[in-house]
Amino acid sequence: MADTRTPGRVRGTQDIFGDEQRGFAHVLAAFERVRALYGFGRVDLPVFEATEVFARSIGETTDVVAKEMYSFEDRGGDGLTLRPEFTAGIARAYLTEGWRRFAPLKVATSGPVFRYERPQKGRFRQFHQVDAEILGALEPLADAELLVMADHLLRELKIEGVTLKLNTLGDAETRDAWRAALVAHFEGFRAELSEDSLKRLEKNPLRILDSKDPCDRPAADSAPDIDTYLTPAARDFFVAVTQGLDAAGVAWTRDARLVRGLDYYRHTAFEFVTDRLGAQGTVLAGGRYDGLVESLGGPPTPGVGWAAGVERLAMLAAVPDAAPLDAVLAVEEDEALPAAARLLAALRRAGLSAEWVATGSARKRYDKASRMAAGALVSVRAGGVSVKAEGPARERVESVVREVSDAGGGS
Repeated sequence: MADTRTPGRVRGTQDIFGDEQRGFAHVLAAFERVRALYGFGRVDLPVFEATEVFARSIGETTDVVAKEMYSFEDRGGDGLTLRPEFTAGIARAYLTEGWRRFAPLKVATSGPVFRYERPQKGRFRQFHQVDAEILGALEPLADAELLVMADHLLRELKIEGVTLKLNTLGDAETRDAWRAALVAHFEGFRAELSEDSLKRLEKNPLRILDSKDPCDRPAADSAPDIDTYLTPAARDFFVAVTQGLDAAGVAWTRDARLVRGLDYYRHTAFEFVTDRLGAQGTVLAGGRYDGLVESLGGPPTPGVGWAAGVERLAMLAAVPDAAPLDAVLAVEEDEALPAAARLLAALRRAGLSAEWVATGSARKRYDKASRMAAGALVSVRAGGVSVKAEGPARERVESVVREVSDAGGGS
């Protein structure tokens, strides 16, 4: 016997509707406004890429690649992965689509991303991100511009109580020296480290610094800071970024434990965090990744960018109330349906949002329409049309009613 049960929604996904959809759309509209103000061109990318795009760019030792990617083999035998983030795909397109000729390239995008992880507040297996990147810019001004842009977006959304945490990962020389010091330090704690951190010690020791495992904290908290190993050039770069933020009036705080584990990350690392979302409080995060394009087979190319979860931004944003319709038509007699249809179409063509109540009991349509949020209530009968409204709505709606009547579209 065939199964007649309705299949449920897949765990970690969402059906976005009503107030949630309004908040979602509000975030995306604000992002589009801000990215245009800063001169970032819109790009749209494939939802899936060759698996090696992410394995090589994100790093095979990361949790994202090792545990969280949705990877599969298609019917042609090719290994594909649903994108877990945007940066790798943008870097791939930068190389394969000839975008290098536009450097420095400022691009922004948004859409769904996919990670197999434990669903929690504001975090899903299919979620959505907004993303901004600058490729081909060596200067610290690019880092500062992206940070100012991120701060602008949060202000545009009226999100309060967010702190910008900022750190430097230095240049290659700095990072090599600090990495060696961290390895030497963590070797002294080998017996106490978690199993995951023992694996990271070989390939990715910086990741131990942000471990959430309690047994790793004594080693992480006592580890040497990067400042001891900063070269003069790396120090100057970080100072230039902070001066750019200060000049733009963007508040920040130094977090010397904020890291990015992969070797191609350089200089600036940052997170905007809040205490309003529980333990997972990161709202927007990013950094400089000067070796990423090279990891995909391209020439040495500087890059910096950030991403933010749309769901999390919507949870924190001050979402305005839904705008009322400009007009609602109460079709009080079935004989008036043709005239009402012409008027409804004319209102919409004039740029006015309009709906009608044209089904159900004719005696109840007016009452139903009067309960709908609208600037004008229009009664349509076989004998004529009447408008009940105040202010600009009345004038605009009555103007369309007259035009329709003059054109012979009245009842």
